Amino acid sequence: MSDPVLMGPGPSNPYPEVMAALGRPLLGHLDPEFLALLDETGDRLRAVFRTTNPLTLPISGTGSAGMEASFVNVVRPGDVVVVGVNGLFGERMCDVASRCRAEVVRVDADWGAPIDPSRLLAAHPSPAVIAVVHAETSTGVRNDIEELGAGKGDALLLVDCVTSLGGIPVEVDAWGIDIAYAGTQKCLGVPPGLAPMTVSERARERLVAKPQSWYLDLGMISRYLDSGARTYHHTAPISMVYALHAGLGVVLDEGLERAWARHRECGGALQAGLEKLGLELFAAEGHRLPQLTSVLAPVGVDEKEVRARLLAGGIEIGGGLGPLAGRGWRIGCMGHTARARNVTLLLAALGEVLA
Repeated sequence: MSDPVLMGPGPSNPYPEVMAALGRPLLGHLDPEFLALLDETGDRLRAVFRTTNPLTLPISGTGSAGMEASFVNVVRPGDVVVVGVNGLFGERMCDVASRCRAEVVRVDADWGAPIDPSRLLAAHPSPAVIAVVHAETSTGVRNDIEELGAGKGDALLLVDCVTSLGGIPVEVDAWGIDIAYAGTQKCLGVPPGLAPMTVSERARERLVAKPQSWYLDLGMISRYLDSGARTYHHTAPISMVYALHAGLGVVLDEGLERAWARHRECGGALQAGLEKLGLELFAAEGHRLPQLTSVLAPVGVDEKEVRARLLAGGIEIGGGLGPLAGRGWRIGCMGHTARARNVTLLLAALGEVLA
């Protein structure tokens, strides 16, 4: 069997340029050549995040490390943190904020529905942080961000961009986002292992002096980045930085707008094809992600058996979470995987299995 086409909610197929980068000979983490490549990776991240924030870097760890780094560095005990929850990753934000001993104010919406930004802004008169997931991986729903940035007041706006960065517009500076983190394995077409992150100067002024995590202490990491002598903090994952540098290069060579358009066209074709098969889409119309589609299985169909039969033929899709668990699938169309041929292959295979 050939390598599977990964169309689940997890890692997408990596770009060929990324696989080549992973095979490069290793350098020391303080080697001048590697430090130059790390600086260039930061420049590329700024371009993809659409920001000029000096503190823009890949955190050593997956997207979950980006989430934890974001909260532990700006949340103090007793701080009010407003969190939008309409899926699994909003729930995780609440968990991480509570571990920072914040007063968590939840704003809930049904799984599959977007969160009304006005409800987040009205949830508390003076929160320290407003946090929300831009692209909720558990449901395939896009939450609107721009209105939050315009109305946040003195609060810091913290946004999970794990599934959105590189696939749909993310405008950190234009939308007033103070802290954003992402993952490498979604629309950037890079294996998991790093969490791209950007921090505004406004948020940097509010960094906790000694956060509960030493490893994720942005104050120490930023001193490392700012120092001409590169004061040692931790050993960087050299090969993963190579891979991210290459993946960002592919995205920027294609052009962000063209990458967004490719995801939009492939996701639209996938969703239209699923509906032609008689399947019901789970996420609310008008807020469906093109790169992550949630869909209900027909009544009486064993969704696990469908996934197993597809995987035996070389196509991997993901199962549902929360209200979608056991009832449907989450189908990724992101990064290198977002190609018309993959959409055609998946729809033909799924139609054959369901028939």
